[in-house]
Amino acid sequence: MNKAGYLLLAILIGQALIGCRSASGSLKVEDWTVTYNQQTNGVDIRKGKSTLWEGVYPSFKMDDELITPDDYATHSVSSQRHEDLFGKGKLYRVTHTGRGLPTLVQSFYVYPKRDFILTEFTIESEREISSNYMAPVNLDSFDGQIRRDEHCRILAIPFDNDKWGRYKSLPMPCKDVRSYEVTAIFNNESRRGTVIGSVEHDSWKTAVTVDRCSAEGIKGVRCYGGVADEQTRDSKAHGRLKGRVIKSPKILIGDFADWRDGMETYAEANATIAPPRAWEGSVPFGWNSWGVLQFGLTHQKAVEISDFFAEHLQRNSFISPDSTVYIGLDSGWNSFTEEQLSDFTKRCRRNGQKAGVYWTPFTDWGRDPERDFEDCPQYKYKDVYLYANGKPQELDGAYALDPTHPAVEEAMRKKSALFRKIGFEYVKMDFMTHGAMEADSWYKDDIRTGMQGYNYGMKLLDEYFKDMYINLSISPLFPAQYAQSRRIACDAWNKIKDTEYTMNALSYGWWLDKVYQYNDADHIVLKDAEESENKARVTSGIITGLYILGDDFSAGGDDEAKRRVAKYTTKPEINAIADGQSFRPVEGDGEMSEHLFVKSGRDGNVLLAVFNYSEKELNETVSLERIGLKAEKTYKVKELWSGKETTAQANLSYTVPPKDVLLFQINEGH
Repeated sequence: MNKAGYLLLAILIGQALIGCRSASGSLKVEDWTVTYNQQTNGVDIRKGKSTLWEGVYPSFKMDDELITPDDYATHSVSSQRHEDLFGKGKLYRVTHTGRGLPTLVQSFYVYPKRDFILTEFTIESEREISSNYMAPVNLDSFDGQIRRDEHCRILAIPFDNDKWGRYKSLPMPCKDVRSYEVTAIFNNESRRGTVIGSVEHDSWKTAVTVDRCSAEGIKGVRCYGGVADEQTRDSKAHGRLKGRVIKSPKILIGDFADWRDGMETYAEANATIAPPRAWEGSVPFGWNSWGVLQFGLTHQKAVEISDFFAEHLQRNSFISPDSTVYIGLDSGWNSFTEEQLSDFTKRCRRNGQKAGVYWTPFTDWGRDPERDFEDCPQYKYKDVYLYANGKPQELDGAYALDPTHPAVEEAMRKKSALFRKIGFEYVKMDFMTHGAMEADSWYKDDIRTGMQGYNYGMKLLDEYFKDMYINLSISPLFPAQYAQSRRIACDAWNKIKDTEYTMNALSYGWWLDKVYQYNDADHIVLKDAEESENKARVTSGIITGLYILGDDFSAGGDDEAKRRVAKYTTKPEINAIADGQSFRPVEGDGEMSEHLFVKSGRDGNVLLAVFNYSEKELNETVSLERIGLKAEKTYKVKELWSGKETTAQANLSYTVPPKDVLLFQINEGH
């Protein structure tokens, strides 16, 4: 090689190694610039002229020792064109090697016209390695170009919807925050925010921790796979992935002018990777027996309720956009004979309805280890449990079953065949979190983590029940691709506290209707509540997603509940709003729940729901610009529950009675 050749080779090597401060250390894709910083051993991410996140670095645990890029001797960068489900873009890689450690390859996926970057990393070795903690995003300081004042908030998202857990929008300063799968850090007044969260849910349970949240700002952010704690319902550490190559969860980190757009974009990214379970119908309207009847359910009551819906509600606008009503039997249906079940489903069909049923595929409520497993009697229940530290795992009064065990698959096969034979078309699947618990081991010896076990079982469930609508009740937030809908919170009944609890979940989890077909506000119960509470509870269902009632409408059921259901669920103008699309919050700083929810309706109108959860009258004014309208225009305003009409310009003023709701339809005046 001549002198010029050696010089060219030296330049190329220098550009590859980060010791050289060359332009090749950066990747630019439209407004995004990604640059490895040799001083911090992290990556700086800019958008336009602003550095949003400085010094992003990965970390992982091996033999319980935390390892970061600082532990490596050599660091190099490369970039290339890349195309995947998100479109064409660039892939930027930082590779860390040396000192006898596994090779660490940090990847950033950057796309034009996207407000987010995706990142992940692998650890690679010639021998088998293992880890139960991989954090693609570590920030030892956080800016995000978010204005620091009293309006700064941090979202805390629950792992599942069990035990009446709540979503939280926490003001700064605050104690250290742990959010599951995703968080948003934002200024509620300006709405600008950062969203960080996992978009893959095959192997890892992911959490985001925000530490040292002082008045001066945030000093630490971590997004990692490997969380296992009381909130994930685990009693032992997260399982270890093993192999010569181990991959972290893929993480979205995005910058958004409106944090609400950011949460919806996060949901859409998840749905891009794992599309929602297909559904050609519209949002379910109907009834579920667990509201009032519970274990008082009988065959006679079930058929009487089917008749009640046909005679009094379906012909008066309580019917889905595709002219369907679902009548669902919850826990207690197995007290019916098969002949009674078949008679019930036939009655539903005659009444223009579809019959629903209930099952808990990953639980043993009997908690008798020596009992034969009914659907696969060659095994005893003790053979099928998920054990932690040598003991069966109990949650909500039931032992957890191993989703990978052949007895569980056999139960799926038999139950789906039975439901299909009887004529059920809708199945409410409950207590699913049991199947995601970390365990000592699984029947399938290639399963290493609770999330891997859960995915294995849910794939089987999806296949065996492929021709039925699946609605998840108690379940993890993710994965979402195995069911058409999911309960947005835990159980809710009739009082204003139930409405507020449901609206807490809608306030900060409305975006889940982009990873599921619909959110489920749980059964709407009217009995033993004030009429204003009835109106609020019905509205909470309509603006969340599924529209499912829960009172006893049989011949012996409460007459007052029947009168009220006729009053509050047969208004065509209001029922037309129930298209399954969740309203989203106007604000994001409620101590418990937001009370203003908005959605763009048909024909260019805007729909606004205003709740009053208190015992006192609520008098307020909202800026029209804040709900997406123009201040200079005059709008026609109709409150749909009362029918009262007025106009508004710049602002809308209203008075909400105690424990009540107003539902406005706002159109541009002519």
